[in-house]
Amino acid sequence: MLRQYELVERVKEYDPDADEAMLNRAYVYTVQKHGTQKRASGDPYFSHPVEVAGLMTDLKLDQETIVTALLHDTVEDTLVTIEDIENTFGPQVARLVDGVTKLSKIEQMPENERAAENLRKFLLAMSEDIRVLLVKLGDRLHNMRTLHYIKNPEKRRRIARETMDIYAPLAERVGMYEYMREMQALAFEQLEPEAYATITARLAEIRSEASGQVDAIALAIKQALAEAGLRVEVNGREKQPYSIWKKMAERHLPFEKVTDIFAFRVVTDSVEDCYRAMGVLHTVWQFIPGKFKDYISTPKNNGYRSLHTSLIYENSMRVEVQIRTTEMHRMNQFGLASHWAYKQHDHADGQVGWLRDLIEIVDASHDPEELLEHTKLAIYQDRIFAFTPKGALFQLPKGATPVDFAYAVHTDLGDQTVGAKINGRHVPLRTVLNNGDVVEIIRAQSSEPQLSWLGHVVTGKARSAIRRGLRAKERAEHAEVGRQLFEDIVAGMPAKIGRKAIKEAVERLQLRDEEELMAAIGTARLDDREVMEALIPGSTADLPNRPAGPVRDGAISIKGLTPGRPFKLGPCCHPVPGERIVGLLEKGGDSRKGPVIVHRIDCDELAEGIDEDWLDLSWGEYSSGAPVRLCMEVYNRPGTLADITGVLARNTANIRRMELIEREHPFGSYTVDIEVQDLAHLTRIMSALRASDAVAQVERL
Repeated sequence: MLRQYELVERVKEYDPDADEAMLNRAYVYTVQKHGTQKRASGDPYFSHPVEVAGLMTDLKLDQETIVTALLHDTVEDTLVTIEDIENTFGPQVARLVDGVTKLSKIEQMPENERAAENLRKFLLAMSEDIRVLLVKLGDRLHNMRTLHYIKNPEKRRRIARETMDIYAPLAERVGMYEYMREMQALAFEQLEPEAYATITARLAEIRSEASGQVDAIALAIKQALAEAGLRVEVNGREKQPYSIWKKMAERHLPFEKVTDIFAFRVVTDSVEDCYRAMGVLHTVWQFIPGKFKDYISTPKNNGYRSLHTSLIYENSMRVEVQIRTTEMHRMNQFGLASHWAYKQHDHADGQVGWLRDLIEIVDASHDPEELLEHTKLAIYQDRIFAFTPKGALFQLPKGATPVDFAYAVHTDLGDQTVGAKINGRHVPLRTVLNNGDVVEIIRAQSSEPQLSWLGHVVTGKARSAIRRGLRAKERAEHAEVGRQLFEDIVAGMPAKIGRKAIKEAVERLQLRDEEELMAAIGTARLDDREVMEALIPGSTADLPNRPAGPVRDGAISIKGLTPGRPFKLGPCCHPVPGERIVGLLEKGGDSRKGPVIVHRIDCDELAEGIDEDWLDLSWGEYSSGAPVRLCMEVYNRPGTLADITGVLARNTANIRRMELIEREHPFGSYTVDIEVQDLAHLTRIMSALRASDAVAQVERL
């Protein structure tokens, strides 16, 4: 563990103007506040924030970041508050510490919600100041280095999975490849211990068999380039066990078939020398077609720049070679952190442009599962390049479609997409893009996101935007239904209803606005009585009470039951007056006094009873409707739901609930619960719906 003076000296080496007193105060503060707390390794807890601060000094970050690293666990694991941090170290450090700190109340949440809320807060803080991410990555890296001390294997696997899914890809997205590789290696060892052990052992065998071969290849490359007048540095290394395993899994290869296990890095003085070196290597050794990538002229989103090529060395050995300048190499190792050290507070370049997409996903995500899913899609990086007709370049994941491209350009363009051209040819929207494609999006102002798009988009931004658009459309449709029903409700009110009464009703029901009120009525989250009472308190006092749940004794009478015996209409078959009915004793109930379930004579549930449990019943007098559930296939176009509610209203059918099940252009599937007076009434309603131009099909469930 770094001692206090050692940490201060490290910072002063690259930042002579750093506030030494502030650094000393932060070191002492974290030691005092963590006190006697211990880590799983048995070390004092304060050793962890001190080591994280040491990692930040390796990146040559500013003093506020070093202090944040020292304090990052005090709010979460001690009695210190953000206000205490602000009073002692100032508002900037407090803001950074708050960004790294987990939410205070998340421990009571389910695991997925806890992870999502952590990620939500972290991403929002990161968008305001990227140093939050740098400290968090350092924190996670040190935790992974000591993960083996945790005794619970399930906890180790959970932390390793989170690291592999979230933090290693985040490190890659900001170009911190050293952090990414070490995180992946440590997580891989926990998640796939057998594969890790096998690949590590095979690498050890190759290392012993080919002793000195890596150095010999590096020397040969350097000599070939020196003869061409190029001054370079060449380093060779084995690929990481995780990258080998990933290639084996993706290409279904055994270890023996993975040929490019060795990789070499050539570092030159200038960009011109990079291209000259590549030409020399391609002349001396045969290069493998399709393996050349130019990330100098077209950098990755995270700012990574290098030339990649694969060569066939002696004895048909394949080797990968990366060629870059000294400046590129420094940036490629530590990415944005390296950029920050040399251009502090100037992080508006392309390296963090993807943060805007992440924040849009945070705003659009509907629940924890969506947030985690969309964020993982957004931060994983296996990219292709595509162009607009005017030459603007966009990087997308492999497997992306024109819809993903449209949303990458702008959310409004994605929402209004109706077609696409790739390289001048019309193509289906589900067409997968290839590297270098020129994509032209055809748009229409009246268009909107389609449910079917979710089957072929791969970016988190597109998926979250589509779901947000579908929810907005569904809410608008429900609100339209609600307005129709609202007119019927206010028609029976004792006084005229104005805008003020509606506004006050929204406040009484604790809703956001009038639109949400209408949507709640349209989806039957509010019944007539609740709406009337919210509009005019006390207006329902003289109304008869009607049951909110299944129709019971008093709303409908049944002949064949002893007086007072409870019954309910079967939710499996929803019998209505006019149909032949049979009673079946509720399971476990008293044979003489227990509740009776009323079924249609053709209900499948009757097969589970025995003859002795059957009761021969018939309909008596009734004063209220019986519930029926319909399934409708309707045309997906403006005004459809208004037409349907109009048909139901004209046929005096009370809508109790309506739910969208699926929308697949050009149809939408709905279930509708209505009340009918008898079988003849139901038949008339279904005939009217089938005759409507808005309905393609309707069936009773």
